[in-house]
This record gives sequence, structure tokens and C-alpha cells, in this order.
Amino acid sequence: MSRKRLFIQEVATRDGFQNEAVFIETAAKIALVNQLSECGYAKIEVTSFTSPKAIPALKDAEAVMHQIVRKEGVIYTVLVPNVRGAERALSCKVDEVNLVMSVSESHNRRNLRMSREESFAQLSEVIQVVRQSPVAINVSLSTAMGCPMEGDVPETEVLDWMQRFADLGVHGVTLCDTTGMAYPSQVEQLGRRARERFGALELTLHFHNTRGLALANTLAALAAGIDRFDSSLGGLGGCPYAPGATGNVCTEELVHMLELEGYDTGVDLQGILAAAAQLPGLIGHDVPSQLLKAGRRLDLHGMPDCGAAMPEQRAFA
Repeated sequence: MSRKRLFIQEVATRDGFQNEAVFIETAAKIALVNQLSECGYAKIEVTSFTSPKAIPALKDAEAVMHQIVRKEGVIYTVLVPNVRGAERALSCKVDEVNLVMSVSESHNRRNLRMSREESFAQLSEVIQVVRQSPVAINVSLSTAMGCPMEGDVPETEVLDWMQRFADLGVHGVTLCDTTGMAYPSQVEQLGRRARERFGALELTLHFHNTRGLALANTLAALAAGIDRFDSSLGGLGGCPYAPGATGNVCTEELVHMLELEGYDTGVDLQGILAAAAQLPGLIGHDVPSQLLKAGRRLDLHGMPDCGAAMPEQRAFA
């Protein structure tokens, strides 16, 4: 029996790197993207065409996009906040632009310093510009499953914002659990209703592991028929408005689980583990990934020396 095909979308080089205090050299970014391009991803979010003053970690967006080696079959997407960012991105011949706003009014004002209606007006201008090109348009709706300032976000509001962007002709929408507030039954219900109403849209779910529920929420999304997921190598990234939080769902942990459950992710697990192992050296600190520490489920170990006490035995001797 054939395995169900899923689509994994890597966000570490944008969502992850923009949160790092250390500037990762352009050549290192290019090398990592090139390495990831060979690992079977459906999509890689390479960088962000925001103001270099706002996000200095990604000030080299043009250089990175111009110099990466593009792999046939991989979609190279970038975040753009406004028309100027879109123009810069289009000059680099990106495959897709990703636009972002929050479903929650409070989070949108805190994160983007404007109201939701102001964001919608700004993004509508971007969509008008990009639709004159062959570049695809995706909209990421932050706080779609909970806001750290407002609490629960009504499902009807999420679906209404999806409708407004669908009416503008976007090809995809990503529902983002920005601060890790989602829980499985909520995810399954929202996923089912979004799929039923917007079957023509490419629908992605974007989970954070803030409260340790990212993998459980992924299983709930699968039950709702979702087949496309964002993830971040090493578990990098996260929202600054979720204090003490870990980052996005970890790519290697996600792929590991999905393969054990019999899904076809298309992703080379050994390849992304090798890439993730380079991250601490690039960013100067450890990463949340447990798979890097423990290894895959069937990475077996040799028998210990029977004459030597195990650590647990010594502890209780």
C-alpha cells in the first residue's frame, strides 16, 4: 500500500535566523540553503525582504537569493512586509512571497505596529503588485489558534480573514500557532473547517512547541486531512511575545515521527540531521532538538560492560 505524501516546508533560515543575536555570514546561509535543497523539502523559506534596520540578521536577503543554487521541484519563498519588499523580492526571481498579519488585533498592533485593517490594506497593495508577475502568493495568519494578549481567537474570525485573502486571489494560506497555544481537538476542528471551505487553497499549518504540543497538534491536523506543514531545523525560531518559549516545531523530530507513522515526507532524515548538527556552531548556542541529542528510535547502541555498574545502579547503590 502506498504511503500518504506530505509536504514539509523549512523555515529555519528565515523564521529561525531572524531571532538570533549573532549575524550568520552570508556564505554560511547560502551553503545551508544549498544543503537543505538536496534534502527533499517541498518549500524553503529562505529569507525576509524587510528593512535591514528592522531585521539586521537578514540584511543580506538579495545576496542570498541571487547566489543559492536552486533545485528543481523546490519552491523558494521569502517573507515580504510591503510593496518595497515585494519589489526587492521580485527582482530576485523568487518563486513565492509570504505575507504576514495577525488574526488578533492586539498581537497585530504589538508585532506590526498597525491595526488589522491597516495591515490588510498594505498587504492588498502587495498582492496587487505581485499578481502582475507569475510569483505565487501565500498569506500567513498569525495567532490563528490563540493570542497571548486576548486568549482564544474565534474560529469564525480565522475563517473570515482567510476568505478576505482568498477573494484577493492568493494561492495559499498558512494558519500559525504563533505562541504555541493550540491543542489537538481545536486543531482538528479548525483544520477540517478550513479544508471544507477553502479546498482550492494550498493550506499549511505552522506549529510552535511552546507548550510541548507541536507533534500532538500535527497528528490532529493529519486527522483533519492537512498535508502541508512548516517546520524549523533544530527547532529554531519562536515568537518574542511568548517569554521562555522554545521555537517552531523541530523539522527532524517532525519528520522522524511522521516516518514512524508511515507517511512519506519526501525528506532525507539523515541529511537534515547532518544539517541541524551544524547549527550550534553557526548561532553560538545549543538548539532545542531532542533528536540531535538522543538519535533516531532505531539508532542502537552496543551492550555495556556487564562488570561495570550502570549510572542508575550507582545512584541507588
